[in-house]
This record gives sequence, C-alpha cells and structure tokens, in this order.
Amino acid sequence: MAASDDAPFPDPSPPEPGAPRHVLVVDDSRMQRRILSAQLARSGYRVSEAASAEEALVICTRTEPDIVISDWMMTGMTGPEFCQAFRAMDRRSYGYFILLTSKAEKTDVTHGLESGADDFLSKPVNGEELRARLSAGSRILSMQEELSAKNDLLRAAQDVIERDLQEARKLQQSLVRDRHRDFGAGVASLMLRPTGHVGGDLVGFFPIGETRVGLYGIDVSGHGITSALMMARVAGYLSGTWPAQNIALISTGRDSFISRPPAEVARMMNDLVLEEMQTESYLTLVYADIDLATGRVELVQAGHPYPVVQRYGGQVEFLGEGGLPIGLIPGADYATVTTLLAPGDRLILISDGITEATNPKGAMIDQTGLAALLRKFSSLEGPSFLDAILWEIEDYTAGDITDDISAAVFEYRGPGGTQGSRKASRDL
Repeated sequence: MAASDDAPFPDPSPPEPGAPRHVLVVDDSRMQRRILSAQLARSGYRVSEAASAEEALVICTRTEPDIVISDWMMTGMTGPEFCQAFRAMDRRSYGYFILLTSKAEKTDVTHGLESGADDFLSKPVNGEELRARLSAGSRILSMQEELSAKNDLLRAAQDVIERDLQEARKLQQSLVRDRHRDFGAGVASLMLRPTGHVGGDLVGFFPIGETRVGLYGIDVSGHGITSALMMARVAGYLSGTWPAQNIALISTGRDSFISRPPAEVARMMNDLVLEEMQTESYLTLVYADIDLATGRVELVQAGHPYPVVQRYGGQVEFLGEGGLPIGLIPGADYATVTTLLAPGDRLILISDGITEATNPKGAMIDQTGLAALLRKFSSLEGPSFLDAILWEIEDYTAGDITDDISAAVFEYRGPGGTQGSRKASRDL
C-alpha cells in the first residue's frame, strides 16, 4: 500500500529475507505519484512518495529504498541531479535508480546514465513495462545482496585466518627463541624477517659438546603457509632443544653427542624430505660445524647462497660450490667445504632474500653488492651488524621486500674469549 504524504517513514532497518522491495516514487505531480504508487502496491511493493528531490533525499537519509523511480523534470532539483546526490549517499546496499522521461535523444540518455541512473521509463508509463523493469532491477539487487552476503562470509573467514596467521607467526618466531648467544670463544647472532605473516626461512645454532657449535640457514621454496609448515617440520631435524632428534648429532651416551660431517647431514636431510614429506616443495640449506678451539669450520652448501667469511680487516670471501637443493633428487651427493677463522673473523650465512633483493629499477644486490654492504658495516657486531644489513636492504628496495630475509652470523674471538673482538679493539 502506498504511503500517504503524511505517513511515517518506513522502518529503516533492513527487511527480512523475502520481504517486498521498498520503492520510492519521486514526482512533483501528485496524480502521477498516485498512479505509479497504485500500480506498485498492486504488484506487492512497499511504496513511499516524495513531491520533490529535496524531500526524497530526506527520506533516503532515514531509510534506504531499494528502488527509486524519479521524474526527470521537476521543480527545484532535476531527476539527474537527484540521482547524483543519491549516489553520493552512504548506504548499506546498492539502490536501483529509474528515471521517468519523455526524452528520447541519445544525448539525454547519456546524461542520465552519467548521473548514475540504471534504467529509464518513458511517460506515460505502461504497467507491464513498469513491472518488467522493476523485476529486472530486483534481480540485480538480489545478485548484489547475494554477493554482499558472500563477501561478509569471506571477510569473516579472512578474520579467522588472520588471527590464525598471527598465532602461527608467534609459533614460528618461537622456533628462534635465542637470537644471540655467547659461546666464550665466539658469539652467534640471528636475524629472521618473514615477508608475510609466516615464511619459509629459518636460521639457528646449537652447541655440539663444549667445543663446537652448529650454525645453519634454511630456505623452503615458495612462500606462505605451505612453506612455513615444511620449515617447522625441518626445524626438528636441527633442533638444539632436542639433541636426540638432531640429525647433525651422533649420540655417544647419555646426554653426550659428537658432530656428524656436514655433507652427511645434507644427504640425510635430503633422504628424509623425499621419503617422509611427500611434497613438491624443496629447500636450500647451509650448515656449518665450527670448532671453538681452532676456528676450523666445516660446512655444506645445498643450493643456498654462498656462505661468507669476513676477515677482521673487512675483506670478504665467498665459500662453497653451490650444491643441489634438499628434496629434489634422490641420492644427491654433497661436499664438505673447510675454512679457518682467525680471531676477529666472522662466518655469515644469508638467504637469497638478501642477495636477490631488487631496487625499483630491477637491479639485484647480488654478491658484489653484498660484499660492499658487509665492508660498509664491518665495524659493527652481532645484532647491530644484522640490523644495519636489514635497514640497508629496506632502503635499497624502497621498502618493497618481496622475499623472506634471514641471516646467521658467528663472530670468532679465539680461545681467549676476547681476542680479535671488534669491540675490544675499539676499547683499547
């Protein structure tokens, strides 16, 4: 039934599913409004009337009509001007707008469409055509409402996923609880910065008895949840918390372990990934076994960026021969590389998120840029050294870091504990 000019505004709350559509008829001709309202009411629509665009806008601020039927030529604001104002309103849902016109010129139709109208009806209005146009408008509104409902469900699901990812990030970061440890003859420091909530990079260290330290870097292919899950599984293979599960250690009795050769560690991990995980993902690995008494380092490189030794004077040396990634080829063989750290030297393991960082022009840092970067910050130590590298990468990429970044550094002091320390040398 049509609402009279003095009737209260319809309930502004959203209608129940299946409730009739609310149509607002806007025309400065009382007779024309009554004719349209009667036709609409007979077709089952809830109807409101307004004698002007200005009055209609007041109604639209208090309720949200589903469909507006507005005359083109009215005293005061015209139909197209009213349509533009209607489109500028803040609404919960889309409103379908039909202009009533006797105009037939293409330029007039174009003007109406540009003002935001969805459809046109020629005057005098034919009842069957009116019902057909309203039926088409209702179908469009139904599709929009269905899409909106699905978007609401999607946003709710995204909120749940977001909370889960936040928790997953905390769990992943907990895998690297200890990011700086003094071993007396040397100091280990770690940096881990995933590009998203979770990532596929991992760095870590663990003691091997009282005279050796294991230092490693892992980078699982891809990004996101899949990589993070695989990384978490692989983390157990080099656990410092549970040495009995660490494949780099060989038990010699209760709570007593010796180190396994790095090349053998890579072979074992390759077999485990292929046999147990059954996944298309693979990973790169660099693992170093450091002797605290002598500075001798044995390491294996399995597809990871080349390990770096930075000498006390700042000189940079790249080690390794590349090697195959872990989890690609059954029976892959790996070679152990050796080097010797002198007091004041440091071993640096980095992920390709650093070497392949790209500036806005598309140029990568690569080994040359990395060497210059390490020399630039050669006087810094531990976390300060790693923070400086991260800040430089962020500056180089203009903040557009697209890959996980990780690094592990071992700064060798020598058996005396402070020999060669950059800090110690500055304090002298």
